[in-house]
Amino acid sequence: MEATPLNLCNLPPWAIASRHFNRHPKPLEIQGVRRANRLLFERLDLLESTAERGALFHDYMDVTFQLHQWESQETARGRKSLKNSYLRFLRGWMFDSNALEGAVLKGWVESRLGLHPSFHREPIEDIHSEAYFLYTVDRMKGAARTSALDAQFDVLYEFTQYELQRRHPGETHFTLYRGINDFDEQRILETFGKNRHLVRLNNLASFTTDFERAWEFGSRVLETEVPLPKIFFRGDLLPSSLLKGEGEVMVFGGEYEVKVLIGG
Repeated sequence: MEATPLNLCNLPPWAIASRHFNRHPKPLEIQGVRRANRLLFERLDLLESTAERGALFHDYMDVTFQLHQWESQETARGRKSLKNSYLRFLRGWMFDSNALEGAVLKGWVESRLGLHPSFHREPIEDIHSEAYFLYTVDRMKGAARTSALDAQFDVLYEFTQYELQRRHPGETHFTLYRGINDFDEQRILETFGKNRHLVRLNNLASFTTDFERAWEFGSRVLETEVPLPKIFFRGDLLPSSLLKGEGEVMVFGGEYEVKVLIGG
């Protein structure tokens, strides 16, 4: 699917999705998020411990979006809307990226970056297809009874970018791996040689930092260089008491040059 001409980023969707962006990445900024939450980042600047920064981020989200107040809500709907925080959707994605939580996260990428999903339960050819309609139904169902969920994802992405730059100063790319059994969720755009391709990844896709772990998810492994700005979230950025997702990396899609490794 092609990108929409509109988004809420400082760069157009076609640029973000391109192979040229991956080779020469630029910072991505969601309109107004860093400025509106400057107090969070000023406090993070004062902390040296990664664990303390992760805990501070969650506490900030807890207070800003009143996630801790679900027990005081008088109605079941009110309690559920606050319990359905960003953590529920991260956990849901890690369990099944084609469930309702996955549709909501793909929808956030679509609304902020302008990148349409190319797969949700089945390939999505265009926005007029039945598959796209069913994806939007899942997206609406998943987002029901939530509280400012897109705004929570906005802050999560900005925190991820801050933390990655803090932990890896000067780094522009990360070598990541994705286990697959086929190419249903990717479109092969070009072939460069044996096992090297240009593919179009779904607008949000899971990778891992652990080469060995990638083989647990398929008979083939995609190896690629992911630019730092296209990492939405990495599992080790939050305390393990909140989220057990170490090694998991959620990546914005588009055109990627990949090496396909085939197990013996």
